[in-house]
Amino acid sequence: MYTYVHYDLVGNLINIIASQVLLFLIFHLSFSRMKKQQLYYEQVQQAERLKMIANLTAAVAHEIRNPVTVVRGFLQLYQQDPAFDVSDKSKFKLMIDELNTVEHITSQFLTLSKPNGDLKPERVDVKDVLHSVTSLLSSYAMLSDNHIDIDVEEDCTILINTIEFKQLLMNLIKNAVEASEAGMSVSITARRNRQYIEIRITDQGSGMSEDEVKSLGTPFYSLKSNGTGLGLMICFNIVEKYGGGIHYQSSKGRGTTVIVRFLAVNDK
Repeated sequence: MYTYVHYDLVGNLINIIASQVLLFLIFHLSFSRMKKQQLYYEQVQQAERLKMIANLTAAVAHEIRNPVTVVRGFLQLYQQDPAFDVSDKSKFKLMIDELNTVEHITSQFLTLSKPNGDLKPERVDVKDVLHSVTSLLSSYAMLSDNHIDIDVEEDCTILINTIEFKQLLMNLIKNAVEASEAGMSVSITARRNRQYIEIRITDQGSGMSEDEVKSLGTPFYSLKSNGTGLGLMICFNIVEKYGGGIHYQSSKGRGTTVIVRFLAVNDK
């Protein structure tokens, strides 16, 4: 049926191989494009999710905070009233502490809904800020017999507000310390990768599944028993505000690495 193949065997073999290579390239390019579109779609979903929460918190946060402030004020007056005995005053103190927790969570909501426009970006030395934050968290890590290892290259400068950058690092490093097993270390590195500065925070915890990683940054999603997930949402918000990127690498039983990337600033 294919006697014509024998007339030019080498040429036909080249045509067959070339067609297979062409099909492979088409498949490879199409698959790469699909992966990029999927990543873009996930980023759009994350942005829409943050926008939705910002709108929600703008409508609700003040309505929660105002009555909480009034109730706490009356409880503080009752706590100082000599007409109440010590037992009643201890109950007032417990209620005030719980209201302080509510106000703290509400403040986190307000941070999401109304980012502070007065915080201007500035040239920040990543090494100086990392050493400052880790020195504060070292004693906290020692409570669970953990320690923090830090390795930062020189000349790692980014454009960001120092206060928000410290808030970002405090949240991420504290999460890594709490996720690590007792006696294990948290590793922090900062390197220049082409035009970016990459900060890697690696813990020695139990790790996360792929679905758990995808859910990070979702409101009220937290793997902690008493967590609200708002701290990590603020981290995503800060990174997005300054045009950076945040990515998690994790698998069950192998710990977690969070990679934060910002555009490097050339000091020269």
